[in-house]
Amino acid sequence: MIRRWRARNHAEREFERQALAYLDGLYNFAMALTRDRTEAEDLVQETYFRAFRGAAQKLPTGDVKAWLFTIMRHIWINDRRRRARQPDAEGLEVGEEEPGRAVMADDRHRPDLLHEQNALGEAIRRAIESLPEVYREVIVLRFLEGFSYSQIATILGCPAGTVMSRISRARAELRKRLSPYVYGEYAADPPHGGANGEGEEKRLRRGGII
Repeated sequence: MIRRWRARNHAEREFERQALAYLDGLYNFAMALTRDRTEAEDLVQETYFRAFRGAAQKLPTGDVKAWLFTIMRHIWINDRRRRARQPDAEGLEVGEEEPGRAVMADDRHRPDLLHEQNALGEAIRRAIESLPEVYREVIVLRFLEGFSYSQIATILGCPAGTVMSRISRARAELRKRLSPYVYGEYAADPPHGGANGEGEEKRLRRGGII
């Protein structure tokens, strides 16, 4: 009995350690969904609360990271459905996308590609921010968090083909929005690189985002 209890205790602590390692990634995803810092923080907190509560009953097996992201999206979708029937005080339907909210606006949670103190880095953030939610979430899951197509399909509850289609369309939209910074008047260096660097286009393509 004592051995089983100790083993269970150790397994729970190990699960908590693994789960907390994904805090920044979950915050990124929460920001992509909500586009609001306060809501994102609440969503992360609720995700961990439910994950730890569930783990206390039965520890998850398999991919802990994908499991956490799936919990978060279920919470978000269910909360939107619950609130969608009532407009907020300003007349904006809950779940309707409000312009001007910043995605991944906190320096602590930016991936390397976005953590650039120049016009291109800001353009990338704004371009992702301007995408519809279905495109924002696949961009974050694929290129920021490194999930496979099959993992994203599980998290979103849709076929892998749908994920691939959304990613393709999201990248096409990002190319349009970022073209002035890659090829046009805001480009920091020539499109195909030069003596001092590989070029904005190649760096973005290497990162996979376009």
